Amino acid sequence: MPAPFDEIEIGQVVYLGEVRVDARALEAFIAAFAPGWPAERGAPDAMVFAIWTRLDSASVVNWPQTKRLGVDALRWARNPPAGETLRGRMTVMGKDPVGDGKGIIIAQHDLLDEAGRLVFSCLTRSVFAR
Repeated sequence: MPAPFDEIEIGQVVYLGEVRVDARALEAFIAAFAPGWPAERGAPDAMVFAIWTRLDSASVVNWPQTKRLGVDALRWARNPPAGETLRGRMTVMGKDPVGDGKGIIIAQHDLLDEAGRLVFSCLTRSVFAR
């Protein structure tokens, strides 16, 4: 990841890693947070959000000078089944300089399945400062 704000490019894609939807984790999540959800329907929306959050934490590690202001929009496309590998990516959609080496970054975060289809997407806004 680039360190200075000026080096961040609109359209830049950052890969956030991958995670498998573990069958035991799915069962435990359903028991704790979504009783009655049939496991054959795949991971519940809240688990998909938790998986995204886990992968998204990589952007905080790689961009330690950012502070998340919030999530502007969320979109789920589907509930992935146990065993499926999900890959995270962040795409810089826009940036607004607010001072020397500082600014606001707007990014889209996506979870993709093994075939590259969208599972989850959200738009975020972060402050980037030295």
